[in-house]
Amino acid sequence: QVQLLESGGGLVQPGGSLRLSCAASGRTFNSYAVGWFRQAPGKEREFIGTITGSGGSTYYADSVKGRFTISRDNAKNTVYLQMNSLKPEDTAVYYCAAKSATVRIPSRRYEFDYWGQGTQVTVSS
Repeated sequence: QVQLLESGGGLVQPGGSLRLSCAASGRTFNSYAVGWFRQAPGKEREFIGTITGSGGSTYYADSVKGRFTISRDNAKNTVYLQMNSLKPEDTAVYYCAAKSATVRIPSRRYEFDYWGQGTQVTVSS
């Protein structure tokens, strides 16, 4: 079992940067792949990217490649989402999710076993 808690959301101007954190409980956190999703009002939850348990591999959706970066510090049981060059359309609730690591890198909502409650990111001037 693992419990997840997102933090770091807030209001940022277009073109700005923000770093979100996903703090996890559990002694086997390094065995879990962690993904990030976002959901804007009235829209489907959208996949952002995934990082493997070791942090050795990442996989991103095309919409955020070159702007968003996922990293992790397993000693701190934390995964990060660095967001740069933010746009108003990035406004959403951002969620992290965990899946016991497998050969396949999870990217679909139903593939993840554990979810945080989300943190709001608003990009506006």
